[in-house]
Amino acid sequence: MGNTHASLDDILAEDMHHWYNKFMRESPSGLITLFELKSILGLQGMNEDANSYVDQVFFTFDMDGDGYIDFVEYIAAISLMLKGEINQKLKWYFKLFDQDGNGKIDKDELETIFTAIQDITRNREIVPEEVVALIFEKIDVNGEGELTLEEFIEGAKDHPDIMDMLKKLMDLTPVLVIIVEGRQKPINAS
Repeated sequence: MGNTHASLDDILAEDMHHWYNKFMRESPSGLITLFELKSILGLQGMNEDANSYVDQVFFTFDMDGDGYIDFVEYIAAISLMLKGEINQKLKWYFKLFDQDGNGKIDKDELETIFTAIQDITRNREIVPEEVVALIFEKIDVNGEGELTLEEFIEGAKDHPDIMDMLKKLMDLTPVLVIIVEGRQKPINAS
């Protein structure tokens, strides 16, 4: 009962058979829809920004664009979040941040995503506007107000402070804990 949440190492130690069984328990059809993902993660009734962030995560994980996350996409997503190479993670972050799909991220897109992530993770240690200002101050060397994928990756890798902030902001451990421990149970207020 006094058990702490599973660590990332514990999550990684789970075998594929266990992950498959868990996936099939949550989604017997073998496919997860956007609605089911929100249900699995206990994310109903969110504000508009948080809702659009979850939508964006779903569409980023739905690698073949068929409107479903299958087991392979599910495992790839969890694996990337847990142990992906930094370049892979930065590319994934960029794709997530680029809400309009124009190949560039601007300040509004970053602030919207960071705020939405905080609404979901409840981690408010970092002020999104400050992070975005710092990122653009250090990485947007041309002063265009937008970052390309290359600028974003190189800039993040060249600035350890930005990299640390991104890691903190993008820490999806609370979401993974929900997946690992099962669907959130509603608290009955009697």
